[in-house]
Amino acid sequence: MPQLIGIARLAAESPLVEAKRRVEYFELETRSFLAKTVSDRVPFRWMINPYRGCEFGCKYCYARYAHEFMELRDPLQFERKIFAKQFDRARFREELKKIPPGEPIAIGTATDPYQPAERRYRVTRAILEVLAECAGYDVHITTKSDLTVRDIDVFQEIARRHHFSVHTTVTTVDCQLARLIEPMAPRPDLRLNAVRKLTAAGLRASVFCSPVMPLINDGDPSLDAIARAASKAGAYNFGGNVLFLKDCARAVFLPFLEQHFPLLVRRYRERYTEKIAYLRGDYPERVHERIEAIRKRYGFDQRQPKPEPELWPKDPQLSLFA
Repeated sequence: MPQLIGIARLAAESPLVEAKRRVEYFELETRSFLAKTVSDRVPFRWMINPYRGCEFGCKYCYARYAHEFMELRDPLQFERKIFAKQFDRARFREELKKIPPGEPIAIGTATDPYQPAERRYRVTRAILEVLAECAGYDVHITTKSDLTVRDIDVFQEIARRHHFSVHTTVTTVDCQLARLIEPMAPRPDLRLNAVRKLTAAGLRASVFCSPVMPLINDGDPSLDAIARAASKAGAYNFGGNVLFLKDCARAVFLPFLEQHFPLLVRRYRERYTEKIAYLRGDYPERVHERIEAIRKRYGFDQRQPKPEPELWPKDPQLSLFA
């Protein structure tokens, strides 16, 4: 074995704090909580992932590669070895002070911040409590969980100080299909009910169908059903993105297709190869046109501009912390 360095060494030295039948939880020493993205495909510069690994086990998950940095190269280890980051409130405050005001910060870009581990370790809650002490950022949370309703109180305080929204992913309203593709995630109806509670609390909550998977959930009736449910729940926005498959995701997704959708395997293998993670041709454009038509159908294209938060800093040169 080569000598481990960096995050791989920290992961190897992480103490096991709990073991369940299919999942092990570790406590990970953490030097930095904010990470800067280098991708031009996302509308944010800064991201926070309170956990490494995600227990939801979504078959299409693109983030499985993140465990490879820790020399955990079996794609299934991503959902079976969960690392809760040791949270240092003072260090996180100092990191935030270095971020210019108005910058977008996305929470949950690689692992779900409200996965089952959050019920015990509450790392996401701790991060949010610090954000509730400062002001002036554009904060977004992405999740598949209904645990968000636990934190409505801190969400409301954050919304007084930052532009803030919660994006809930719903790939289908068919519970049987959802259980196949997202085996450990909360049911779609539970997620939509959480959206309803968030909006009733005066918070901006949206619903996204991501990913849109060819011949699985890309039909107009399927997408329309999600948008209709999102509209009834009071969501302010609806959208979706087409599936992309990195090598780490292909290693899990293609065997899943062979078991549950064998007639689709050849088509997927032809279109998603080791060299092509993103679909080419007119298919992505047709999906986006379909989604835009659905958005107009339910009035999601008529969004109101974001109001300025009550405690938004009047002078951006002043400290963002009270």
